[in-house]
Amino acid sequence: MPTSNGTSPQIRPRPAVRPHIPSRPLWLCRICAAPWPCQPARLLLLVEYRTDRAALSIYMAGCLFDATADLLTLNPNPGPSPKDLFDRFVAWTARDSRPRAAPRQPPPKT
Repeated sequence: MPTSNGTSPQIRPRPAVRPHIPSRPLWLCRICAAPWPCQPARLLLLVEYRTDRAALSIYMAGCLFDATADLLTLNPNPGPSPKDLFDRFVAWTARDSRPRAAPRQPPPKT
């Protein structure tokens, strides 16, 4: 669509999304150096698996398996906490299944 001076507007290209992928065997993000999956990686994974949350959980369980082996090889004593690794890799993939609080009802009139 031409502008008022008759020229076509310039279309800016979208900036490329840099993938936040793990650097093995440390399992740190190659972009931000945070423990992987970092927050940007989690968001990108949620977008990628938006229609299949179960597949995301299965993928992250595989990553958990690989990360556990790598991290135990690097530091066997005391080693990473299984709970911490599960929370880091898998727990965040579950949908929020906590029951919602019922709306507050006004007290009955007496």
